[in-house]
Amino acid sequence: MKALSEQLSDLSDRAKKTEDVVAAARSKNREQLENERTQLKASIADGNAKVKESAAAAKGKADNWWSETRLSVDERFTALRAKADERRTERDIKKAEHHADQAEQDAADALDWAFYVLDQAEWAVIDAALARADADDLAQQG
Repeated sequence: MKALSEQLSDLSDRAKKTEDVVAAARSKNREQLENERTQLKASIADGNAKVKESAAAAKGKADNWWSETRLSVDERFTALRAKADERRTERDIKKAEHHADQAEQDAADALDWAFYVLDQAEWAVIDAALARADADDLAQQG
């Protein structure tokens, strides 16, 4: 397991990358967006493989709950991506506009979910730091 500080650094790097993707979306840099989507697809597949390995190794442990949760969320995002793929083939202007609106709402919902999960992660980091401080205090007393 990576140290929390290393994981937070990775998270910061990913947040910066997401900012770059949003900037590309604003500038409508289609080539960059398509490249990013391809890279994300590979990254998501890699993450899913790791979760499946972790779930298999953690049968009956608390870690399994996180793996199952991640897989459940991934199934929902996979369905969103499938709908997005269907929308990209749409050629009727009204339907395309509707699909674009829906895709933008899906993105906003995904960002809301990310903020929620980040809040939960921040809470977990604080809780872990306080638990470590408590353990260190007890070790010094004993």
